Amino acid sequence: MTVELHLPDLPEVPIALGPLRPAAQRRGTPWHLRVRDALSSYLPLLLMALLALGTWWLVKNTPLLARAPTTEAVRSDPDYTMTNFVLERFDPSGRLRLRVLGDRLRHFPDTDRMEIDNPQFRAFAPDGSVTVAGAKRGLANGDLSEVQLLGNAEVHHQGPQPLDIRGEFLHAFLVTEQVRSHLPVRVTQGRNEWQAGGVDYDHGQRKLEFKGPTRAVLGVGPLSR
Repeated sequence: MTVELHLPDLPEVPIALGPLRPAAQRRGTPWHLRVRDALSSYLPLLLMALLALGTWWLVKNTPLLARAPTTEAVRSDPDYTMTNFVLERFDPSGRLRLRVLGDRLRHFPDTDRMEIDNPQFRAFAPDGSVTVAGAKRGLANGDLSEVQLLGNAEVHHQGPQPLDIRGEFLHAFLVTEQVRSHLPVRVTQGRNEWQAGGVDYDHGQRKLEFKGPTRAVLGVGPLSR
């Protein structure tokens, strides 16, 4: 036996996902309300775009941190050379104190030393005396106040009692008027001559000291050079 069960028809209920305005109603909404709705919908996107733009501008315009200075290796080769040169040094009052001539000069920045071929030095003391020095080669410090003379080296002090010192090596301090050597030298002053294993001369103290074996010839008249 078959039994059929009939249920009464249920009323239809409208279902919506959100409050949607009909198209006609949206068209009838004032424009400023539509703009407000659009802005409220796109406001998060606009804020993100502005934030990204601000971040890019900040990165682009932020000054870079100054790099720590790096210590460069000092050059061991000459940083400049001069040929057939003349150098002059003056004291604070403008008086000429030193004049240097030579065939070629090379400056080494790592030691602030100068190599000079065939140097000729002329130093002027405050008392008016002049010291002249020369050699085949010279090694001078940066301010040219100290020079090592190598090869046919000679220092001549001009004054009331001229003094000549000659040897293969002389260490001359032109400003303080001192001459030293640990190698054999020949010293002449007037009619007197000394040959010694070394010398230490200080013009300011009027001191002349010989080192090593010394041989002297006194009062023999003018000496040929």
